[in-house]
Amino acid sequence: MNISFTKKQEEYISEQVASGEYQNNSEVIRDALRLHGIYREKVIQDLRKEIELGWDGPDSTMTMDQLIEAKKNP
Repeated sequence: MNISFTKKQEEYISEQVASGEYQNNSEVIRDALRLHGIYREKVIQDLRKEIELGWDGPDSTMTMDQLIEAKKNP
């Protein structure tokens, strides 16, 4: 497997190893992937909850665009 990183990403990885929290670059990447999986699962769960609320809730007079905008700017 060949993976490319930006200079900024490489610097971040090196900083994490230099901090002593990780022993090598691979540990940083594995931890990042693990956290990404947790984040994605949380986003999916949150979306499912919102869909259930909408499905089970009362009809709205707002358009889909208005609903999306309202969620962006609570």
